[in-house]
Order: sequence, then C-alpha cells, then structure tokens
Amino acid sequence: MLVVDDDPTVAEVVTGYLERAGYTVARASDGPGALEAAGERWPDLVVLDLMLPGMDGLEVCRRLRGRGPVPVIMLTARGDEDDRILGLETGADDYVTKPFSPRELVLRVESVLRRGRAAAEASPGGPVLGCVGITVDPAARRVTKNGSEIGLTLREFDLLLHLMRHRGQAIGRESLMQDVWGWDFGDLSTVTVHVRRLRGKIEDDPARPRLIHTVWGVGYRFDAPAEPERPSASAGSADPAATPRPERPAHHDGGAGNLPRAFGRTADDRKHGGGAPDGRPDGRTGGEGAAGGGAAGADGA
Repeated sequence: MLVVDDDPTVAEVVTGYLERAGYTVARASDGPGALEAAGERWPDLVVLDLMLPGMDGLEVCRRLRGRGPVPVIMLTARGDEDDRILGLETGADDYVTKPFSPRELVLRVESVLRRGRAAAEASPGGPVLGCVGITVDPAARRVTKNGSEIGLTLREFDLLLHLMRHRGQAIGRESLMQDVWGWDFGDLSTVTVHVRRLRGKIEDDPARPRLIHTVWGVGYRFDAPAEPERPSASAGSADPAATPRPERPAHHDGGAGNLPRAFGRTADDRKHGGGAPDGRPDGRTGGEGAAGGGAAGADGA
C-alpha cells in the first residue's frame, strides 16, 4: 500500500490501521514523493489525498495511471460534492471524505483489492457481447466502438459488462453497488458518477443517451438491440460489424444529482435537481474513531 497525505496525523492513523490489517505500507507527504515511492516499489493500491501541496492528488493520480494500472482511493478534505465527483471523474476507484472512519477505509481497501483480484482470476473465454457498434470481450477485457478500442477503468468495464449481460432489465443502484463494487454500503452517487463517465465514452451523445437509460426511482437499464454472440477474441474472432442504430426517442439522465454544469448535466438534471432517487444509510457502526479533522463518525462516501 502507498499512503499519500501531507497531514502526518492522518497518514499515521491510516498507516496503522492498514498495517494491523496485514498490509505493508509506504508513506509519502507530497506528489513528487508519491511518484518516487511508486517508482521504487509499485503499490497494489494507493490511498491518495486530493489536497496535496504543489502537485495535487488529481495530477498524482493521472501520472500514476500513466505509468500503469493501479487502484486509487481518494481522500477529500472537504465534503463538497464537486471534490468527490472530481476525484471519480479523474479515475479514482473510490473516495472517502474527511473526517472518516479508519475501519471503513480498510473495508473499502479490501473491497477494491478483492474486485481487482476477481477480475484478474476470472476464467478465460466466454462470448463477445455486442450491440450497435459496441463490442465487449470479457476474456480480453477489451471494449471497442465501431472497431476502435475504448479505454475503460476497472469499474467502468465491470459496470458495462454487468449492464449488457442484463440487457433490458432495470437494475437499482444498490444492486449495482453490491454486484459491481462488492459493497453492502456506501454513497450511491459513486454509481451515478461511473454511469456518467461510461456514457461519455460509449454514447454518441452522452446528454441524450440511447444505450444506458435512467429508470426513475430505480436505477439504470441497458436497452439496445443485441448482436449475435461471438467467440472471445482469444479464440480468434473479429470485432462484430456495427449495426444500424434504431430510431427511438432519446431518454435523458436525471440520476446524477446536483452536479455542476461543467460535468455535463442533462436538461432533466437541471429540471429535477436532486441526486440518486434511491438512498440508504452508509451502514457504519457507532463508536468508530475518526481520522482527519478529529471529528467522530464517518462521512458516507
């Protein structure tokens, strides 16, 4: 593990909890130090503070991801939704808002690592899924759009694959959080942000999605005509040809919450305002110590 935080108290508490959970932990207090530590020994996961002096956490995350795949859990000093959303937009696998419960942070670390191991250990083979030019090869973990490969994060790929395997079904955010993230609790806006990012990569017009539709009061539905399943690319198959797009009314996303216009809110977002239509408690128990800021309890990130 690599813990990057300029607050020595937070870094010490996080490091202590991770070490007690059985992890070997390296620490850095700024961006250059984090990049140097990662260069000396590539981490299995990075706990990264957003507000670092000089080079902020977003830039550190970009540079780390430029070197290779690594799970990142972002720590944010403020509870502003903009900060949390920005971390996920940059590609962080999860975020935690200070003050937070160290025990919850350890659970989130374990969840991110478990999901990554499950993806790496998944048995090869299986059919390639395709619809209207989008092709998903589960064995190669490759996605193409009209023959051009699309770069997806681990969560984005798993989310798209899950939605396509359940084409035509309305799936709640809580179910997606359990099935894709492996979490039994958490902030449902995590799902909303990943859907928004995924739309930005696979939809022709993310503001008027034709593939991933919002189902008000429930969650999302992948709704597009399927192409015939093909053998995996590992068996020598080619990408399926794009099929004509069906003429159908456009649906607007309303599940993104009160996001700033810079993150591409749709007309329905501005009309309806509020966040995810289905919320729930964060599932934490009382009495947990807090880190970062000294407050008791945890933020429901």
